[in-house]
Amino acid sequence: MAGDFLRQHGIDINAEMDRIQHGLQQPADPVAENAGKVSGILNASLPNTAPNARHDIHFNSANEVAIISPSIPTQESFTPQQQTFLNAQGALVTPSLCHPHIHLDKPFLLSHPKYSDLQLTRGDFSEAMELTGKAKAKFARADLLERGQRLIDESVAAGVTHMRAFVEVDAGVGTKCLDAGIELKKAAEAQGRCTVQICAFAQLPLFTASQGDEEGAVIRGLMEDAASQAEVDVVGSTPYVEGDRGKMERNVEWMVELSAKFMVHLDFHLDYNLDPEVEPLVWHVVSTLKLLDWKSKTQAEKTVMLGHCTRLTLFTDDQWRSLADDIKQAELPISFVGLPTSDLFIMPFPPPSTSTRRTLDVPRLIKDFDLNACLGVNNIGNAFTPQGSCDPLTLACSGVAVYQAGTKLDAELLYECVSTRARAAIGLGRAAHGSGKDVSLDVKGGDSSLLVFGSETEKWRTRSFVSETVYIVVPPQLKSFKADLSRSVAPHLFDPSSTGSHLTIFLAQW
Repeated sequence: MAGDFLRQHGIDINAEMDRIQHGLQQPADPVAENAGKVSGILNASLPNTAPNARHDIHFNSANEVAIISPSIPTQESFTPQQQTFLNAQGALVTPSLCHPHIHLDKPFLLSHPKYSDLQLTRGDFSEAMELTGKAKAKFARADLLERGQRLIDESVAAGVTHMRAFVEVDAGVGTKCLDAGIELKKAAEAQGRCTVQICAFAQLPLFTASQGDEEGAVIRGLMEDAASQAEVDVVGSTPYVEGDRGKMERNVEWMVELSAKFMVHLDFHLDYNLDPEVEPLVWHVVSTLKLLDWKSKTQAEKTVMLGHCTRLTLFTDDQWRSLADDIKQAELPISFVGLPTSDLFIMPFPPPSTSTRRTLDVPRLIKDFDLNACLGVNNIGNAFTPQGSCDPLTLACSGVAVYQAGTKLDAELLYECVSTRARAAIGLGRAAHGSGKDVSLDVKGGDSSLLVFGSETEKWRTRSFVSETVYIVVPPQLKSFKADLSRSVAPHLFDPSSTGSHLTIFLAQW
């Protein structure tokens, strides 16, 4: 179907594939380039519009949504030689998907042959740390690129156009993970496939001795060097791995200062426990951001993400209101990211209630406390999270049950949490500085990253409402078109064997 449509508009799939496979990256002439440019999407169902309404979306010369109008019954006025339009045939068009929190250096360890000896036997957090440490000792550029590329490929095939990707630095791996992450970022962005925010991440302690690093001096040096690199957008750490409370607080303070010094986003894996006797560190994060005047030093252009935060699930409503008020009064751009696939697998209550699991109730944080929040995949195919998918919509789908969020409005909110809210949380949303104030699923003028769902012969099976895509997970072949239009100059066809059995069409730079 995709091939027939493109041939009708002057694009020869076989010729394009031959050109890509033989490395010929330039079009034969400028006329061919202009002829292939995608000018818009026709006959689309849009979020928050009337049932059965169809709209046409037109792009401007900057490859942004310029005009949205009711669909015209006939398209004879369009000249295929000059313009190419994608016919959605009534299928849904939404803002694209986003990974706000995913580890680029640790995916698929349980399935990669190099790590076949590192399989789960207990399935707890301490074993995950142990197995990951052993795996990191074997990391090499080739398999880091191989596994990371698979994560990007499968994510893009699912409709992801933006991601925050964590790569670790420490005395053991040095900059191997960081270097591979930057290489993957450059390739993905040069091809127009995906915007990859690199987060230089300290999984190991900054002030407590770890293997090969006396009191954290090495890892602090590596983090500072990483933060100075132009390709690094974020710095992150894990305060709870420090040896005592004082060092946890030093970890937070040092990271806040590092973020401000190099003007990068800040990301904490925080309060990852379910022990009511342990004082949450989130209060210290908020007070430190205020005390060190972080917002002013970063010129109100950066964001703070707090991940996991399972200890906060024990908060009373009054505690949540107090935290929300503290954040709002200081006008801090803090977002929480729930990571349910990891939390529900690996984070138990202390004995004797070890069968109980919890994860942040993301919809409730948004609806009841007006906090910025979203959902992330975190890990895939490793000891921290052996199960799951690179498709963020699977999180929204499972969230219907996890959060008992089954209404149409609930489903739309869950979609926002893996799309517009996720992008806002990492500072790449519509609103200035990722404030999270414009997270509507409406397709709007200026948007440049869209996801078009596929149509089916039986029209009732064509997804035309957001809730339909959340209730029933969409197979990859029914997500027909993924585009970060801000990077687009001409159509580009990628080999479908890398992403599934279907042909995926992207707008990308040559």
